[in-house]
Amino acid sequence: MFDYESMRIIWWLLLGVLLTGFAIMDGFDLGVALLLPFVARKDIERRVVINTVGPVWEGNQVWIILGAGAIFAAWPIIYAVSFSGFYLAMLIVLLGFILRPVGFKYRSKMPSTRWRSNWDKILFIAGLLPSLIFGVALGNVLQGVPFFFDDSLRVFYTGTLWGLLNPFALLCGLVSVCMLAMHGASFLATKTEGIVRQRAIQYGRIAAILMLVLFMLAGVWVAKGLNGFVVDSIVDHAGPSNPLHKAVSMMSGGWMTNYHLNPLLWIAPLLVVVAVIGQLLCLGRGQSKWGFVFSSLAIVGVISTFGLSLFPFLLPSSSHPSMSLLVWDASSSLLTLRIMLVCTVIFMPIILLYTSWVYRVMRGRVTADSIESDSQNKY
Repeated sequence: MFDYESMRIIWWLLLGVLLTGFAIMDGFDLGVALLLPFVARKDIERRVVINTVGPVWEGNQVWIILGAGAIFAAWPIIYAVSFSGFYLAMLIVLLGFILRPVGFKYRSKMPSTRWRSNWDKILFIAGLLPSLIFGVALGNVLQGVPFFFDDSLRVFYTGTLWGLLNPFALLCGLVSVCMLAMHGASFLATKTEGIVRQRAIQYGRIAAILMLVLFMLAGVWVAKGLNGFVVDSIVDHAGPSNPLHKAVSMMSGGWMTNYHLNPLLWIAPLLVVVAVIGQLLCLGRGQSKWGFVFSSLAIVGVISTFGLSLFPFLLPSSSHPSMSLLVWDASSSLLTLRIMLVCTVIFMPIILLYTSWVYRVMRGRVTADSIESDSQNKY
């Protein structure tokens, strides 16, 4: 099969695919929750919005399980450092993921206006928290995370939760929020009709414009002011994983190195710009399905830009740059990567086929009439 170097690249690509799958599939769920207070003013309108994602939101969360599982098995050191360093931030994300199913299940249990209004607020918070924190986490990865290893490879994280909430990370968090709101609006435009659909299109276009402006601002910040990381010493691409055997330096604009070496990488950020413009045009013309395709492509472009800028780094260390984790020194053994690849080749098509079947069965728009005619079985 593939050699060690190739397997590391394959799993770096697969990690990007899984993160992109999560952002696209579960992203519109979060985006719908973000837009709930804005696109739906009446109770029946809110029920319509909630029921657009009601049949699929649980299945969409499979992608985050796959992503976390892949990090644990393919990049165990990354899993250890990130989940310990971002522990409190991950608890906030977990809180959002706990509140969301509770909100879906309990909102319609009582007819009280106050009861339902409170659960609607909880659903909004459950969409906002993960959307913001995921972006903040990626922003901190670009800046580097304060951690180091001792001689026995025990990891020590020296940062705090408040340290994660720095200006650049919050900017990335806002990019994430606007991106998922844009994506959720595109989904709502395909699944609703009438005034809810009109509002979704309106807010989707606002979110798209904000996302593009903030993305470009973050790009200028990365290119002109943010310290990036550069590998100074040659790393054995096919050697055993050991993050202590290299030299890394920090420099302003360091993340632009890959783009200088290979101008074709500019396709990724360019895809974001083209996709957002395409989404704006499609929503303006009422072509909601194509709008959803373009918002998905924008997500692909954002995550690709992040990954390509970072490569070969997976998690830089701001306090001890030479202890940063690379694709070449943070992976599992060759045997583990090969076994996981076989499992992925077998089970990933099954997941994709099942997901396609579910969306085909659940196709069509959700209307107020369909909610009222089957009120007992709808959220």
